[in-house]
Amino acid sequence: MTMKINVKGPIISNNDKWIYDMLGMDSTAPKDVLDNLPEDGTDVEVDINSGGGLVDSGNEIYTALKAYAGKVTVNIVGMAASAASLIAMAGNPTRISPVGQIMIHNVAGGWVGDYRDQAKLSEILKQSSEAIANAYQLKTGLSMEDLQEKMDSETYLNADQAKELGFVDEIMFDDQVQLVADGGSGLLPKTAVDKIKELISDNAKIAMDQANNTLQASEETSNTVALVKRVNELENLIKEKDSEQPTFKPFAF
Repeated sequence: MTMKINVKGPIISNNDKWIYDMLGMDSTAPKDVLDNLPEDGTDVEVDINSGGGLVDSGNEIYTALKAYAGKVTVNIVGMAASAASLIAMAGNPTRISPVGQIMIHNVAGGWVGDYRDQAKLSEILKQSSEAIANAYQLKTGLSMEDLQEKMDSETYLNADQAKELGFVDEIMFDDQVQLVADGGSGLLPKTAVDKIKELISDNAKIAMDQANNTLQASEETSNTVALVKRVNELENLIKEKDSEQPTFKPFAF
């Protein structure tokens, strides 16, 4: 049985979870995920619809899912932005709804201090962004330069773009949805068409094998006929040669 885990609302710290619960607001803290991971390695499905949140909490959830012994399927059912997009990279596979989106950007934050403090903050933000880009690169295989450019530009990806770039492995329902404009023309269902194609393909293979066998047998027969014909020609040639030789008769007086 697959265990379902939701990542909904902002990604928050464990310490703040009670506040969101008290207010009846969707939220996801690391303990919401870690405490629900089965101990027996049962398959897990993680549904994501979140605009992101705290980097440290997202990192913890991502790491826990990547380290989980069982299969982790991530479904982006709405938005997977910022820290939520990081969590989405833990799926194997990661799937996205046809109406889902991924948004990636640099880590943001601030504190009060002088120019030295701000310079230090800039370095920390840069390193944090690069750390998140590592997860994107592991999933997509894109270069760090390409990923950093996309993060600098705050990039939104729809389902097709996310799949094309490797952020997701599949588009949900992709094999089920077929848009038609049909008013009763007798259009066959896609499942029926696919089945017929499969049967035709199988029959074509069988016919091809039979044709190859027949051709091989035909070639062998032709070779045999040619050999017999040649033997007959040689026999006739020998007979002709024999008829040309003088017939021997015993001497008689």
